[in-house]
Amino acid sequence: MLTDIPVQTPRKPLPPPAPEVRRSARRKGSALVGTLLLAGALLIAFPFLWMVFASVKPRSESVAYPPALLPKRPTFDFYVELFVRLDFGRYLLNTLLIVVICMFGLLAMAAAGYGFAKFRFRGRSALFFLVLVTMMIPGQVTMIPSYLILDGMHLTNTIPGIALPMLVSGFSIFLFRQFMTTIPNEVIEAARIDGAGEWRIFARIILPMSRPILAVQVVLTFIAGWNAFLWPLIIANDPNLYTLSVGLSLLNQQLATNPSLQMAASTLMIVPILVVFVVFQRHIVQGFALSGLK
Repeated sequence: MLTDIPVQTPRKPLPPPAPEVRRSARRKGSALVGTLLLAGALLIAFPFLWMVFASVKPRSESVAYPPALLPKRPTFDFYVELFVRLDFGRYLLNTLLIVVICMFGLLAMAAAGYGFAKFRFRGRSALFFLVLVTMMIPGQVTMIPSYLILDGMHLTNTIPGIALPMLVSGFSIFLFRQFMTTIPNEVIEAARIDGAGEWRIFARIILPMSRPILAVQVVLTFIAGWNAFLWPLIIANDPNLYTLSVGLSLLNQQLATNPSLQMAASTLMIVPILVVFVVFQRHIVQGFALSGLK
């Protein structure tokens, strides 16, 4: 019968948790996330800390077993040996010159990205497609043609010959173009109405507004020039033109391996990159975030 069907009364909703309970759960979640991030940071930083501490250990401590993280008798003799006996000062100067030359290519790539982003001309799509195609070709494929071209120009065994192939990058032009499409056209049109020329617009408006992506490109260009190894090794057979990466590889070819000396050279290579990244990190995140927006 219908009267025998039990009637279910609706349940009352549970009261929301007290504010103290929510704050406690939030603190526990934040503490857990912070602990995981700290553990990950220590795990990533441990090899770098080991390298720095090993660079100031005497050789007897660097080869001791079991190994110890902290040196008992710190010494900076191996850093002095790099510059006095192994001529790392010349390698450092060569690397800095290559990086400086590569930095001049940023303006050319920024101008190219600005042209692809804001100008309409015949063949623009085809040219931009060619730029994208260069991103798909491994650098090792173009090394032999680049070597033959530079040899014909008598630029082998020269600093410009090392730097020229790294002066322009299709990936950098692509990043500049993607970022500059986000710059409002109204700003450029207002400058033209005020009588500003195209080069003045580029120098006074476009470049200042492109500061985030410029910071990204400065870091990427610095890392590429600072870590260059294979191309300098191919194009230069004069030891006076070697870069830091090539000089570091020479330490592995010595008969008597000195781990502390190798760690000192590795520290010398990595610390400047970390400094540049720390200086530009705020702009790097902003540049990569905006380069994908339209």
